[in-house]
Parts: sequence; C-alpha cells; structure tokens
Amino acid sequence: MNYDERLQHVSVMGAAGKMGSGILLLTAVEMADRSLMPENKGKTFVLNAIDLSDEGLAGLMDYLRVQVQKVAEKKTVWLRQMYADRADLIENYDIINQYINDVMRIVRPTTAMETTYRSNLVFEAVSENKDLKVKLLRQIDANNPGKPWYFTNTSSVPIHIVENEAGLDGRVLGFHFYNPPAVQKLVELIVTPKTLAETKAFALDYAKALGKVVVPSNDFAGFIGNGHFMRDALHGINEALELAKTRPLTEAIYMVNKVSQDFLVRPMGIFQLIDYVGVDVVQFIMKVMNPHLTGEDLHSDVLDQMMALGVKGGQLSSGAQKDGFLKYDKGAPIAVYDMEKKSYVNIADFMTTCDAALGKLPEPYSPWKAAVKIKDKDAHFGPFFGSLKTMDTLGAKLALRYGKRSDAIGRKLVADKVANNEQDVNTVMLTGFFHAYGPINGYFNE
Repeated sequence: MNYDERLQHVSVMGAAGKMGSGILLLTAVEMADRSLMPENKGKTFVLNAIDLSDEGLAGLMDYLRVQVQKVAEKKTVWLRQMYADRADLIENYDIINQYINDVMRIVRPTTAMETTYRSNLVFEAVSENKDLKVKLLRQIDANNPGKPWYFTNTSSVPIHIVENEAGLDGRVLGFHFYNPPAVQKLVELIVTPKTLAETKAFALDYAKALGKVVVPSNDFAGFIGNGHFMRDALHGINEALELAKTRPLTEAIYMVNKVSQDFLVRPMGIFQLIDYVGVDVVQFIMKVMNPHLTGEDLHSDVLDQMMALGVKGGQLSSGAQKDGFLKYDKGAPIAVYDMEKKSYVNIADFMTTCDAALGKLPEPYSPWKAAVKIKDKDAHFGPFFGSLKTMDTLGAKLALRYGKRSDAIGRKLVADKVANNEQDVNTVMLTGFFHAYGPINGYFNE
C-alpha cells in the first residue's frame, strides 16, 4: 500500500477536541490535495471525524470550513493548476469554494467508532489516559481486518505499553503534535523496537507533506517536551513555595511568573504556561510520568489543591484562556488565585512592591517578541546573562537558579537517553515552546 492508498481511508478519534480538530484539519487538507493529483482522479478519499459529542462535531465542521478557506486563499495558484480542466471555475472565489467543497466532502463526522473498522490509518487524540487508549485501539484492531496503522498523539504515555497491551505489533507509533497542531511546526516522533520500518517511513513522509519539523524522542514517559516542561513547572512551583515563607503565596506566584517570563526571556511565565496547558492536564501528565521515573517524585501538592478547589485553567473552545493560577483579561494576567480565600487578588495591589523586590532587568534587555527574532543568539544572550550574574538582586538570583535548573533538566534528558542529543532538546523547546534560546546553552555556567 503506497502513501496515497494509505490516505484513502483515515479516522481521527477525538476529532472535536483541541488537538483532534487540528489533526483533522491538517489531514483533511493533505487528503484533498492528494485527491486532486491526476493519478488519483476518480479515487475516493474518506476521513472519519469521530467524537462522542454531537455538539462538538457540529462546531468542528464550522471550524473546518473557516480554516480551509484560509488555506485555499494561500494557494490559489496551485489550485488553479489542479482545476485546469474545469472551465466553469474562472474567478479565484470559484476555485476557493470548489476546494472547500472538496475538503468538506472528504470529512464524515460521526459518533460511531465502527467507522474505523475500514480505515488504513487511525489518529488517536483522546484524553491522556493509557487504559482508554489501549481499550479503543484494541477494539478497533480486533474488528479491522486490514490491520491499520495507529498514530497516537499522546504526550506522556510510553508507546511500547500501548503497543503491547493493545497487541499492535509494530503498527503504532507516537506522533505528538504540539498545540495548536495547525500552527505549531513541531512533531515528536516516537517509535518502539517493534515499529515497522514502512510505518515510520510513512510518518516521515506525512510530516514532510505537512511542513512539520520532526524531532525523534526515545520511548520514555513524557518524551522530550513534557520531560522538560513538567520538571520546569515543578521547579517554578517549588520556587514560589520557598518565596511564600516570607510573603503571601499570591505574591510569590506573581514574582516567579515574572522572573520566568521577563528575566528568562520566555513567551509566557511558568504559571501562565501551566494555565494555558491546564492545571488538570499538568497534574495528570505528572501522574502518568511519575511511576516510570527513578529517583525523583514528579508531584505537586499545589496542583492537587488547585484541582480540589476546581480551578483548572485550560482554554475555551474559542481559544480564549480560562482562569487558573492567574485571572486573565484579554489574555493578560490581572490577578492571582488565593487558595485560602478562594478568590483572586488583583496584581495591581502588590505589583509595585514585588517588582521593586525583584530588582531591575539586566542590560542589554530585549523582550521575548524581539529576542526570538535575533539571529546571533550567543552575541545577545551571552552578555545579557553575563550581566545577570553580576547582579545581587532577588530577581537575578531566582533567574540564575531557574536557568541552571532548566539546563540541568535538558542535559539529564540526554543522559537518560530520552533525547538522542542536546540539539534535539533545544529544538523541541525552541520550536514547540517558542523559547528564544535552547535550555542547554552554557549561559548559566559559572
């Protein structure tokens, strides 16, 4: 079965979810593009969009139509070539509308999992729950005589466990998109010793067609991305708890968030990032990873307390940020959650005092939006962090400790053979987390 034949019948499980909807969009466009190739004229391409929620599927189709129009508008020249034999398609809007119809015709929204029983390829994007993943994939495989390939979007569950418990014998691999899949360039590719060579080859071809940057991760719980992020988040939480010995925890959270964003020149502070991913998701991923780790406890009582209080963060279906550790107004943090009072405290009430306690930023300072565009990173960040080392302020001390810990986490991922090399760790954090520099960098060495 060649590349196009494999794509003729595909299913996405969890299609109406945050990750599933992006995977569905990318796959629908790729399938539609392949169907327009001269050699595929007359062939039928089917993409099952499977989800438990009828409401979610209805919203998914609306989302898909809007996004496909945007895709079509960017490649009208190519589409005009593909529709060269259609004399009725004259204006660009005619071609765009035809392409939208062609993509939408491929997608079949359904709540029936039985549609996967005819698929050649199944994308699994359900919740980060090993038992659920195993149950679903085992059921599909028992009823699909074609022995399909499975691409799981798990960000933490070891692939070999899913493979062995579902009895998939080399026909499953980890294909971890980053959120949102339609925008993020990074994919972590995880294979097992049993993974079929042709399955991996197809995955690489598919990623190339989507314009993705592929970083291989070895099959350890959390892989590279969450292997770094979860430990980085735990460090930030623990730093806030240490600060809270001498000031309110709300102020400590604000200060650590500011240090991890401004002093470390990141797109968002660590507590904002936890909120973006979801307090519940971060807690759950730590629970998934923890039993597979030796010599460390990846757990936070603070996350447990937030969950007990029902403060989960995450995102609305519109993409807007839900309140978590921080309360947001138009995407900007304006308050911090007080777990004792069970209410938010306005940042404006203590920002001036906390900023003064942290001290000034070192020079030469460039905010993340500018710093991420700098080509010669060493020429900029070397002096910046060199200046930070000379400062005797609380902010500088917190930032140096944080940077050293981030560097150490990255190096341990290589030492533990989660990542093949330091560059892979840096690529994941640069591409998947939009950091301005890789965590393994030497900037924080003595």
